[in-house]
Amino acid sequence: MDTAMNQGVFLSIPKSDIKFFKELAKKMGWDIDIREDFLKDYIASRPKKVNLSEEEILAELKTIRYEE
Repeated sequence: MDTAMNQGVFLSIPKSDIKFFKELAKKMGWDIDIREDFLKDYIASRPKKVNLSEEEILAELKTIRYEE
């Protein structure tokens, strides 16, 4: 599939229709990404050890959150 011509779309579909929608997407050659799958993939790929102290993390959060 030529991804340069793709348009991302977010849909809210009843759980009872997901199987049908996945089958339709497969027949049409569409890619489906489910929000929960994005979260699972992110959690699985996150770093296990971060070389930052708790103080450094809090300082970074404060800088980003309260920057004026």
